[in-house]
Amino acid sequence: MNKPMRRFSDFYSFYVSQHQHPMCRALHYVGSSLVLLFIALAISLGNVCLLLLLPIVGYAPAWLGHYVFEHNRPATFTHPIYSFLAD
Repeated sequence: MNKPMRRFSDFYSFYVSQHQHPMCRALHYVGSSLVLLFIALAISLGNVCLLLLLPIVGYAPAWLGHYVFEHNRPATFTHPIYSFLAD
């Protein structure tokens, strides 16, 4: 990833290459699903404090997948907006 990522289309092929292990992809799915669940809970319970947990429930499983299964660094650290869009 030495070349600058000026467009999302440039970034996306790199992003896909960093998610080859099925367990990493599954953990991303879990994190994204938990984010949606916590948003629904916050709305249904009227508890906006649950929204404070979104970064934890969303990123923790994904980062675990990168460190344990992919053995790489999440792109969130270098390209947070593109990474969020790719998820």
